[in-house]
Amino acid sequence: MQGQITIDNERCKGCTFCIEFCPSKCIAISEDLNLKGYYVAAFQADAACNGCGTCALMCPEVAIEVVRL
Repeated sequence: MQGQITIDNERCKGCTFCIEFCPSKCIAISEDLNLKGYYVAAFQADAACNGCGTCALMCPEVAIEVVRL
């Protein structure tokens, strides 16, 4: 099964919980700042996301949506 992650940049505070707990390691901190001045998490499109949803469960800001393809 494959998945795709959508991250709401304005909700993300760059806590890195999603990065730490992602078993596929398909999320990284980007160099982009949101309006609040946080470096946000970003889905790496070339990564092999398995759609497990762990990142969404760990996000304290509820900024991540996982879609299984």
